[in-house]
Amino acid sequence: MKLVSWNVNGVRAAMGKDFVASFQALQPDVLCLQETKAQDDQVAEALAPLDGYHIYSNSAVKKGYSGTAIISREKPLSVQADMGIEEHDQEGRLLCAEFQEFYLVTVYTPNSANELKRLPYRQQWDVDFLNYVQKLEQIKPVVVCGDLNVAHREIDIARPKSNYNKSPGYTQAEIDGMDNLQRAGFVDTFRHQHPDEVKYSWWSYRAGARGKNIGWRIDYFLISPALLGKCQASEIHNDIMGSDHCPVSIELNAQ
Repeated sequence: MKLVSWNVNGVRAAMGKDFVASFQALQPDVLCLQETKAQDDQVAEALAPLDGYHIYSNSAVKKGYSGTAIISREKPLSVQADMGIEEHDQEGRLLCAEFQEFYLVTVYTPNSANELKRLPYRQQWDVDFLNYVQKLEQIKPVVVCGDLNVAHREIDIARPKSNYNKSPGYTQAEIDGMDNLQRAGFVDTFRHQHPDEVKYSWWSYRAGARGKNIGWRIDYFLISPALLGKCQASEIHNDIMGSDHCPVSIELNAQ
C-alpha cells in the first residue's frame, strides 16, 4: 500500500492548484489530508472528482479552520474521529482508519501559536495523543501520519539557532513530545531510511522561502516497530506544489 500524507492548507483552494493532477501522479492507495479548512459536506464536494475512493472527513466546529480527511481506495474496516477528549475534539484534528493489519491515524497537531501562547495546550495534546496511539497499539500496529508541527532535530530545520525556543514548532517542549513518541517505539520512517538527508516538507510563504529552500520538516510517518520491516520506502515529495507543505509518503507491504 502506498500511503500519502499532505497538509493542503485548504482542500477547496488545493483543488484549484492542480490537486487532481498531483493525486494522479502520487497514485496513493490512501491519501491523508490535514488542514482541510472545510466542513464535511464541503470536503465531500471538493473531492468528488476522485472516482473510486472512499472519503472520510473530520471537521472543526469553527468553520474554515483545521480539519482532516482520509481518502482510501480500499474501504477501511472502521473509521473513528477524535480522541474522545472534549478539550481536543473541537477542531477536527484526528481521524483513525482501521485496516486488516494496522490502524492509520492522521493528525494535524495543534500549533503553539505566536508568542507560544498555545504551548501549554500543545503539551497536553502531546501527552494525550501518545496515550491514544499506545492504546490502539495494544490491539494492532499503528501508522501515524500528518503535520506534527515540530521539527525534531537540527537537520530538520534550515535555521535552528534563530528558531530554537522562540518559534512554534521548534521549542524544547515540542521536541520532547516527539522524543516521547519515539521512546514509546514509534519510528520516524524518513529519518530511519535517510539518516543524513536534508529535506523539508514546509516552507513559509514569506520572503521566497521555498525557492531558497529555507524550510522545516514537520510532516511525518511514524510507525510501530512491528511494521518497520514492511516499510519499503519513505519519501518527501518536495517537487509537488499547491500548498505551503508538500506530500510525504511511505510504501507498506502490510501482508
